Amino acid sequence: MSRVIHVDNPGKRRNAARRSVAEILRYLSRKSAIDDEAKDMSAALVFLLAEIKATVDESAAAWEKRGYWMKVERFVRDFEWIPEAAANLDDIIRHSAWDLLPELLADLSPRFDDINIKTMTRKPTEWRGTYARLLAAPPVPSPYQSAR
Repeated sequence: MSRVIHVDNPGKRRNAARRSVAEILRYLSRKSAIDDEAKDMSAALVFLLAEIKATVDESAAAWEKRGYWMKVERFVRDFEWIPEAAANLDDIIRHSAWDLLPELLADLSPRFDDINIKTMTRKPTEWRGTYARLLAAPPVPSPYQSAR
């Protein structure tokens, strides 16, 4: 029996999602007003941040099984800002507080500065309709809300 090789591992999915976030941030920085496309791109950021968090958790669980406790601790700490950023962005979108969006994007942008973008590879069809999809989904819980 041969080995099963997963080509769609968490690291590749995380890197693809991080690249998408970096490109969307670049697109949004060029927008002068909040139009339907900007709303879709902002909603796509929420989904992409959730994807990044899911891949971080998946990698951390695999490393914990192997006993790499210190590596897990450092890795998870590097991405601990994601739930708060996703919840804040979700809150801005749901309450149409678009005047707060530039400040949040400015806080988010340095987290993706390590991604070098020479050419934009993401197409607008990738985020088209995500605003409606986000509004139909339950709100992203804040990491500061108590579990009841």
